[in-house]
Amino acid sequence: MSSRTVIRGGLVITASDELHADVLIEDTRIAAIAATGTSAADAWTAERTIDATGKYVIPGGVDAHTHMELPFGGTFASDTFETGTRAAAWGGTTTIIDFAVQSVGRSLREGLDAWNAKADGKCAIDYGFHMIVSDVNQDTLKEMDLLVEEGVTSFKQFMAYPGVFYSDDGQILRAMQRSAENGGLIMMHAENGIAIDVLVEQALARGETDPRYHGEVRKALLEAEATHRAIKLAQVAGAPLYVVHVSATEAVAELARARDEGLNVFGETCPQYLFLSTDNLAEPDFEGAKYVCSTPLRPKEHQAALWRGLRTNDLQVVSTDHCPFCFTGQKELGRGDFSKIPNGLPGVENRMDLLHQAVVDGHISRRRWIEIACATPARMFGLYPKKGTIAPGADADVVIYDPHAEQIMSAETHHMNVDYSAYEGRRTTGRVETVLSRGEDVITDRKFTGRAGHGMYTPRSTCQYLL
Repeated sequence: MSSRTVIRGGLVITASDELHADVLIEDTRIAAIAATGTSAADAWTAERTIDATGKYVIPGGVDAHTHMELPFGGTFASDTFETGTRAAAWGGTTTIIDFAVQSVGRSLREGLDAWNAKADGKCAIDYGFHMIVSDVNQDTLKEMDLLVEEGVTSFKQFMAYPGVFYSDDGQILRAMQRSAENGGLIMMHAENGIAIDVLVEQALARGETDPRYHGEVRKALLEAEATHRAIKLAQVAGAPLYVVHVSATEAVAELARARDEGLNVFGETCPQYLFLSTDNLAEPDFEGAKYVCSTPLRPKEHQAALWRGLRTNDLQVVSTDHCPFCFTGQKELGRGDFSKIPNGLPGVENRMDLLHQAVVDGHISRRRWIEIACATPARMFGLYPKKGTIAPGADADVVIYDPHAEQIMSAETHHMNVDYSAYEGRRTTGRVETVLSRGEDVITDRKFTGRAGHGMYTPRSTCQYLL
């Protein structure tokens, strides 16, 4: 038996259009859209009608950068695929792309299988995987081809974290050359980890152990240098490049220069860089540890360059890099040594609301909100138009969003499995009311009505955003 739902009277917002329209859903897909009050829309019949009058009807968010259950710094990210995807749904995100990890000396397949096992049957929303490549060799390069064929089409490398995830320039070049052939997209953590380790050692030797020194040693110039180097390596390889969690004015300038030259170079930033700063890292009594992530938070003056980059499309995507560690028992591992603080912030539940606040504050338009949070991440990672838009044939991943409701972000009310909020006490305007994932309710009138196991693994095509 097929089921039909009609969403009536809302303002439908996509990356390209705003229209007061009704949306017809049949089973798991969007069947039709018609302007509200027209004969076509009025003729629709359905078992269920959702009144969206005065609300926005938007595509479910696509968060292309999460780390559920990631092992890091002697501990694990505190959100499981079950808790993390439930929290994502509460925040209006209906698809995540997480990172499977290749361990040094092991195969890509082994890492991917491990992450599939973690996620299978646990997720409340749909999910896919990128592959972290930690050990570039001939076998790894061949495996990259196989993974692209089966829908894992993006590979992350690290210029940071020597001894953990780090790849040298030769390994990076080889992986980029392979991706140029197989259509994969290299994602780069661009920080000069070798130089940063020297600065860490020197800071600790001086007795500079507080969380704020995490930001001081991971200098913006070392993010810019690595970004420049990654761009040039990609240019040599003839490969596209996606730079993750861009935080610094100087790094944005490197991306803008490359794009002005017509290169397929893309940049992502995250809400923490748009809304938080080194002021948070410097909070007393070790509270700054809550804000330790890499790339680090920057002084506030960097925020203007990030917002400008989002408006000019020198930055194309806002993801969260959601990688939560509890303050008690996890962040505290770094008391007396900032280099031992697990790197990561919670945010998968906050992204869509914070970006709507950016609309309210005049940083971006409503359509740009949907573009950077839904449509472009779907296109960048081969999910469009199945995900990221409201159009006939797309998955019925739909959010009814109240643009007038006010909320105060807090650990007391969020649904992420972490004991603090990076945005504690922040007032925002706009809130998710109802969330459908493939036509099935996950959030209904501010109540969780979803289930673990509804979320499906989603293979991806190659990047749809190339010049």
